Amino acid sequence: MHYEPTSCSTGCNAALTGICLLLACCLNLQAQGLPEDTGNWFPFQADGDYSGSILDMSHWLDAPAGHRGILQMNGDRFVFEDGTPVKFWGVNIADRRSFPDEEKADNWAEYLAVHGVNAVRFHKFTWALTETEETSTEVNDELFDRLDYFKSVLREKGIYYAWSHIFAHRPRPGDRGRLYSYEDIENIDSRAGFLNHSTYGLVNFATDLQDLHTELTLNMLNRVNPYTGIRYMDDPALAYVELQNEDNMFFAAMEGALREAPNYRALLNRKFSEWLLDKYGSHEAFEQAWGPENIEDEEHLDRKNIYPRPNHGWFTHEYRQAEEQNSPVPPHVLDRALFLYDIQIDFYERFVDALREAGYRGPIVTSCWQAGEGLTHYLNLHADYKFGFIDRHNYFGGGTGHGLQPGDVNNEPMVSRPGSGLLSTGMQAVSDRPFAFSEWMSNLPNQWIAEAPPIIAIYGMGLQGWDKSYVYASNWPNITETLQAPGHGVYNADSPLHMTTYPTLARMIYRGDIEEGEIISSRNIYLPKLMEGEVGFSETVKQDHDIKLFDGDIPQEALAAGRVVVSFTDEPIETEKPVLDPYWDRGNNIIRSNTGQLEWNYAGKGFFTVNSGGTKGVVGFAGGIEHDLGSIQISTDNEFAVILMTAIEKNESIEQAERVLITTIARGKNSGMKYNEDGSELLEVGEAPVLMEPVTFNLAITNRNRPILHVLDHSGNRTGQTIPPDENGAYRIYGSETTTIYYELEFNSE
Repeated sequence: MHYEPTSCSTGCNAALTGICLLLACCLNLQAQGLPEDTGNWFPFQADGDYSGSILDMSHWLDAPAGHRGILQMNGDRFVFEDGTPVKFWGVNIADRRSFPDEEKADNWAEYLAVHGVNAVRFHKFTWALTETEETSTEVNDELFDRLDYFKSVLREKGIYYAWSHIFAHRPRPGDRGRLYSYEDIENIDSRAGFLNHSTYGLVNFATDLQDLHTELTLNMLNRVNPYTGIRYMDDPALAYVELQNEDNMFFAAMEGALREAPNYRALLNRKFSEWLLDKYGSHEAFEQAWGPENIEDEEHLDRKNIYPRPNHGWFTHEYRQAEEQNSPVPPHVLDRALFLYDIQIDFYERFVDALREAGYRGPIVTSCWQAGEGLTHYLNLHADYKFGFIDRHNYFGGGTGHGLQPGDVNNEPMVSRPGSGLLSTGMQAVSDRPFAFSEWMSNLPNQWIAEAPPIIAIYGMGLQGWDKSYVYASNWPNITETLQAPGHGVYNADSPLHMTTYPTLARMIYRGDIEEGEIISSRNIYLPKLMEGEVGFSETVKQDHDIKLFDGDIPQEALAAGRVVVSFTDEPIETEKPVLDPYWDRGNNIIRSNTGQLEWNYAGKGFFTVNSGGTKGVVGFAGGIEHDLGSIQISTDNEFAVILMTAIEKNESIEQAERVLITTIARGKNSGMKYNEDGSELLEVGEAPVLMEPVTFNLAITNRNRPILHVLDHSGNRTGQTIPPDENGAYRIYGSETTTIYYELEFNSE
């Protein structure tokens, strides 16, 4: 029987839409929890046997990694030395997980390759490498040998690796004699545990600490991998080196360290005082410029104790106040910001010069963290821009802490507002630099986390033209038995709600199914004006720890219409508000991309459709609506679902393909997992196995011979079960009967 949809995706009553939007705003766009009954949900049971599986993407990867030469930046793209362009769809592997034994390394490389992952960002791995050594610039050879082997098998699979090796570097006793104040570092113990007794923050201005970072990095780059025979300095499979993770001179965490490190605080004050003396010539001139009310009683240039106040929150407050009053940024604020920028540039320049002089030719990223709003945000972004590509982090959802535990839930879906959440990170992309998103995740216990990978792959890597994605994090060489990662809580890329989408999304990315949009908005920054405190437009950054949202004169909804960039210009160019009317149907609450392939409907809780040659589908709250995607028509009974279909081979469209993969995911829960009625509180975490909400959907195909619809198991292998079409040639699929998330369309099978 053919399913009759209850409404149409091409429009709705404008008055009713307005009422719906008003209600959504009143509810703060909080998606209500759906009924708790999981009686017809089925356990996820992937056996890990991908031999012959339709999911297997290992033959798609361009193996071995590095055979096309060193990776290079070419404008806003990455290309290899032979000119081949590339995009990276990757994962993070962090901490001690970076050192598996050989069997686990082999399995992990195979697992990632099967799912289409072509890049790994190794993160925070020097904590374990240096903690047993006398100095912090030497590494544990036995552990590094495990990492060497792991990289060698990744390399053979066509998987590139990157180093995010320094985050809160911890000096060792053997470093004492070379540090300005080893005791200061040891005294830092009031921050988050992993930041204590570390160089975090202080390294941005203290050259003795910078030397530790540089020496450690050079020692690692000069190491020869015994399994490849290649020195890392020359290894074309090393996709980039990151100087430091989530740190910069403006970051507020600096102040906590300075309170416990009086010698380094005095050093910073002396550097700032000398900078001010060079600018003003005397304390009297300095006082006249700043005003005595902005100088503490004990502060005096002659004492060299002027404090630069490295705190992005304070700078944001002062900048906003000046903006609201339509007045210049005060000299005491501007001088502090410019000094911190100069100090940041000095650090990056020393570090980059050392790597280049030693022979490293690959890409460099300085760091991956923003610095508040306005003035300091763009000074920090320019510091990153000056030395390499742009990289940023963002998270969404979540609940109580980093582990999965009962408590409050941020249960808002990103599809409810176009451009929100993780995608809003793209507001920091720069027009002539590659853009990387090297840490992201929609975190449990948000119930809609399956929306995240398609949003990043389709709108980020596709429409916005991003170049690297590394989800945080892969923790095991298999799909996990619970939604949370054992030992890593909510940071679980191996979840049945996440990694299961990668065989579809990776095909789409590597094949280039989603066209990059035309630039629809460029926020223009002229550095001389920025150094006078003038940004030229207004925007806000809302941040709750790792979770960030961006908005302002250029609405984040523009990210659903076309490319949005920042441009550092050679001359003053006014920033114009984008013309969005051709793409934004405000009456029906729909934004269409300027490529014509994507449509984001936010009339209710929100959904979007993708209609490209190689990949088609719908993501979000699209129940009861028929989606006409050219030769494919899809509808679903589920309120929320991800339904994506993609051609299997490299150079095929769906209309040409002999085989098409269909992936259907809704919600998932641990067995016994419970929320309160509106989904705003997690009551019970539950246990293995994960129960998957079945997706019921209708599929009609035009312009092609009638295919066979195969039911696949959770590893993508045929079960022997097929679903016949109805008398009209359409298919009605009940996930509660098939108990799977994967299907295969087989054409021309006779």
